[in-house]
Amino acid sequence: MTSEKKQLCSFKVDDLLLGVDVLDVQEVILFHESTPVPCAPDVVSGLMNLRGEIVTTLDLRQRLQRPARESGEPMNVVVRTDGEFFSLLVDQIGDVVEVVAEDFEKPPETLDPEMRELIIGTYKLDGELLLVLDKDKAASID
Repeated sequence: MTSEKKQLCSFKVDDLLLGVDVLDVQEVILFHESTPVPCAPDVVSGLMNLRGEIVTTLDLRQRLQRPARESGEPMNVVVRTDGEFFSLLVDQIGDVVEVVAEDFEKPPETLDPEMRELIIGTYKLDGELLLVLDKDKAASID
């Protein structure tokens, strides 16, 4: 009996290890300058031109209510959701992690309730907890 395997693109935001399905990731790029959008919610870092496509850049630190980045430039994880592309600003790119469906668990009760809404579930890795990000909820702009 074989378990269903899934690959997740992992990345760090503050002290959190997060991941999204690799099939939803368009690309990962170094920091790309974006143009601020007046009157946009705080989570919107700006708009960037990605080979002729206008892509909304969202700061995951802001979305996950983490402290502001003190130094270093973020990386962009460009994800596809509902036919649109969004760039998620993350602190560091991790590896592509292969997980099995039977290891999937619900988000821990200890997560902040607002952050818990953005997490689909978790996988326990060697010494770390991988939080699976709900890219659709993370990309929704109120």
